[in-house]
Amino acid sequence: MNVQVVADPLGRLLWASPALPGAVHNIRAAREHGIVDALAAAGVPC
Repeated sequence: MNVQVVADPLGRLLWASPALPGAVHNIRAAREHGIVDALAAAGVPC
């Protein structure tokens, strides 16, 4: 199982993705869930 999470600098959970199969690479999962685009739009380097 592959679950992506976004946390703040203190480690508090801000968001968790739906589960994907474990064979899905992390960057593919992040792209599928829109994490990369959302962080870039917010000016957060990733």
